[in-house]
Amino acid sequence: MGLFDFLKKKEPGRDSAGPPTRLRMGEPSRLDTEAERARQREIARATTAKIDAIESAMAHDIFNEPEPAWGAGVRRPARTSAQIARDATTAAGADTLPMAELATTELLADNPPAAGPIDQADSAPVVDEIAIMFANNEIDIARHMLQESLAGIGSSDRTVWWMLFDLYQVSARQDAFEDLSIDYASRFETSPPAWTPLAPGSAAGSKPYAGVTPTEAFGPLLDDSIAPQLQRLLELAPGGAASRLEFGRIQAVTAEGCARLLQALIVLRGGGRELIVAGAAELADIVRATLVIGGRDAPEAPWLLLLELLQLMNREKQFEEAAMDYCVTYELSPPQFEAPANVATAAAARAPSRSDRFMLPALIDGNAGALFDAIDAYAANTDLVVLDGSRLGRVEYAAATALHQRLRALASHEKIIELRDINHLVSALFKLLGFVDVAKLYPHKY
Repeated sequence: MGLFDFLKKKEPGRDSAGPPTRLRMGEPSRLDTEAERARQREIARATTAKIDAIESAMAHDIFNEPEPAWGAGVRRPARTSAQIARDATTAAGADTLPMAELATTELLADNPPAAGPIDQADSAPVVDEIAIMFANNEIDIARHMLQESLAGIGSSDRTVWWMLFDLYQVSARQDAFEDLSIDYASRFETSPPAWTPLAPGSAAGSKPYAGVTPTEAFGPLLDDSIAPQLQRLLELAPGGAASRLEFGRIQAVTAEGCARLLQALIVLRGGGRELIVAGAAELADIVRATLVIGGRDAPEAPWLLLLELLQLMNREKQFEEAAMDYCVTYELSPPQFEAPANVATAAAARAPSRSDRFMLPALIDGNAGALFDAIDAYAANTDLVVLDGSRLGRVEYAAATALHQRLRALASHEKIIELRDINHLVSALFKLLGFVDVAKLYPHKY
């Protein structure tokens, strides 16, 4: 048995080996045909999956602890329901603070200071210029500048790569995104970002819902005790247009918890409401680990929850594979896949939200007076002002300056301000304009 014969696929449907993709002079790929593009994508996915598995195994052997992914913390193996319940009982009543959420990218270090502004080095001039071009809706110019920067500062600084990934996602250019992923995996020998399409209505030229978003964080055990949290969301949903659920801290599930969450998800995403789910991929992995193909005596709820999560993430291929396993297990027709509507996904948060968030729109432009007034009204009822940028595609330069002034006024009244899940193009603009002096910036994870 070879040293790495035990390696398994990182995700279903992906090969475990394949030749690496070369990066031609540090520039994005120029593939000629759709077939070649598809073949190269499969090669890159297989290569990066193998790299990740090797890195994880070597780190475990050498240090007896898995190596954290770049810019993220260690995710420990999931524990059993009994262990979770025992630990929760032991910790009950303890006067402890919640674990600080792991910040990502260069705007916040992995262990940010407890208080005070974040002191960061200046960005490269080209990054600032690109951020301004994008803010002024010079999308093509910003794209060309980012592409030209990959072979220069992009050889050592991933910021321009992340900005280009975000530009492609905001512009709904999935083929270009996946071509860039091939070069990213080859250049940095790590897994490339996953395509996460914005929900309908989130394109940079539209204005979906903006306002206070009821938020609930679940964990560490998803069981029947989540009923009050779900009930709160269901009661608040009719009065608003969005709800947010955070699954990143869940470590174990029960059939009862799966059944309750499944029922709530179906209701929350119905009726045209906005639904934001953070950590859906991690929860899907935990649920999948509890399933046994052919175990007909086991409850169906975990299977159905897995299918629902895969559908929310728009992962049709994985949905069809899980649906076939469900059919084999229960000899029943599985649910049909339907592309999700009005659903957005976000990276998992390791710490629960301490406040309902204020959802920012896809575009903040010069007519943002009503939006700023709504932020002021939200801030009047909380000391922690959390602005959610998971749907935010672009902020015009003048509007960003006006927003900075509003946030400075809030900070002067001792409000703690956090801008979360913002894309890297907006992050670069906010950093350039001095937002780090009045708020903590948490760009989304790559």
